[in-house]
Amino acid sequence: MAGESSSQLVPMHAMYTSHFGLSESPFSITPDPRYLYMSERHREGLAHLLYGIRQSGGFVQLTGEVGTGKTTLCRCLLAQLPPEVDVAFILNPRLTVVELLATVCDELRITYPPQTRSVKILVDHLYRRLLEAHGRGRRTVLVIDEAQNLSADVLEQIRLLTNLETTTEKLRQIILIGQPELAHLLERRKLRQLAQRITARYHLLPLSKPETCAYIRHRVRVAGGSDSLFRPAAMRRVYRLSGGVPRMINVICDRALLGAYAHERDRVEAATVRRAGREVFGMVPGARRGGRLGWALGLGGVGLAIFGMAILATPGRISSPGEVGLRSAGDASPTAVRYSHGEDRQTPDEGRLDALPRERPGADATDGRASRSRALAQLLADPSIRGDVDTAFASVYSRWGAEYPTRLAGLPCEAGRSMGLECFSKTGSWNKLRRFDLPAVLKLDVPSAGKHSVALVALGEETATLALGGQEYTFPLGEVDQFWDGEFTLLWKAPPFGSRMLALGMRGEDVEWLRRRLDEMDGTETKVPRPDIYDQTLQQRVRNFQRSRSLVPDGVVGEETLAQLSLAMRDPGTPSLLRRAP
Repeated sequence: MAGESSSQLVPMHAMYTSHFGLSESPFSITPDPRYLYMSERHREGLAHLLYGIRQSGGFVQLTGEVGTGKTTLCRCLLAQLPPEVDVAFILNPRLTVVELLATVCDELRITYPPQTRSVKILVDHLYRRLLEAHGRGRRTVLVIDEAQNLSADVLEQIRLLTNLETTTEKLRQIILIGQPELAHLLERRKLRQLAQRITARYHLLPLSKPETCAYIRHRVRVAGGSDSLFRPAAMRRVYRLSGGVPRMINVICDRALLGAYAHERDRVEAATVRRAGREVFGMVPGARRGGRLGWALGLGGVGLAIFGMAILATPGRISSPGEVGLRSAGDASPTAVRYSHGEDRQTPDEGRLDALPRERPGADATDGRASRSRALAQLLADPSIRGDVDTAFASVYSRWGAEYPTRLAGLPCEAGRSMGLECFSKTGSWNKLRRFDLPAVLKLDVPSAGKHSVALVALGEETATLALGGQEYTFPLGEVDQFWDGEFTLLWKAPPFGSRMLALGMRGEDVEWLRRRLDEMDGTETKVPRPDIYDQTLQQRVRNFQRSRSLVPDGVVGEETLAQLSLAMRDPGTPSLLRRAP
């Protein structure tokens, strides 16, 4: 307001939330369970943690690069633990042995003599409490974050804590969370006894490109915004800049929203994301697919993006889309971040898909990508062409020789249960669809025609064939890519049991099926005393299979691994996606 002091600062989030119709900033880096996005990698990591927790004693190891969501995943785990579990959560492991034990006692509300420096006294008090809790039917879990900073002496003491046990079971479960250096640390020979007690390991990878797009849409949706707030090309640019690291995605998207607000845009364009990356990173990073170098460079600029920005709330500056005044919390003089007063246009390669050739300067507007885009967009805009979910699934079911019952309209996945068919939904690439080799339903978002579901019925090297309006149309992959963010659903023939996750230590008929299926694929017949037990030999065979299918070789048979195992020995009636597209 005019009467307010020109030195008053308004947080940058408050500047754009109302402009975009958001209830709050969707990209705060402060952990908030409402914004948790469980990617496939996070679900697999959580499954490993839950499996490790259920085992008696030993260690569970979770590693991942900076900002990939390790701590968030662990908090999700803790939220799912039953009330009879006591948790000691250590966030700062740069402690001596005595300090570590004292911190564990403090977390569990165990009293001990003040100022004590005796390891024995602290361990004795801890042991008595653990026995008491065990007698009352309670379990205790110790979680150590940033565990790569633990000294060898402290790690050895942690190992010794696992010796606190009754005659039948351990009294404490320990979860170690850290950066990849933790895995290297535990490879040291002097720590081999600890490494041998790790019952579950998982390395959390960054998000893929489709997962990054889904992550952005999810957070915007939770904040009350529209799925279309970020254009598809803008989300792909976020992925290239962030490498799929959630923390960097948040920083870049937050800065991009501010940039779009400054230009009075209703949606975030790829060019705006590019400028946001320049400000966050202090440079223009080259397009990259991810990896440690990309996000390591970016972390140096996180402090600037998080702590050094606030907007000077003067009417003159706010009303001007060409300049936003920013200043550090500790600096009285504002620093101007300027944008061009011209239109926020993309450069020729700004929104370019890697699958498409770079357009020639001055190319005729009727050739190349533009004309192909109009072909698909105009087709989907035709009111006679149905692009709804039921029509798309009806096309997929027909490939299985089945009719999609109208009585189950709106419930496409229920329709196949009687035939042993189940839905599998995922985000991925064309290569992932090739590995499944099954017809699928794709979700397309065409700016001029809205959202559509279409059936993918054939996939060639450079083309995709879609079933639309009772006919099949073939398009270049690059054209479909402009409207497809990687979401797909396919039907697969499920095995005759209910389990959808098999892991080390489990037993039952489903494990026997797994062993038989691997034997069929290998052309062998293994003889083991208990074929119904998921032992380490079977785990290694699963890992080998996962590597052969470009899956995460974690030795856990999740839904995707299970689907690939089922498809490895195809029934004659199983449809194929990889017939040569016309």
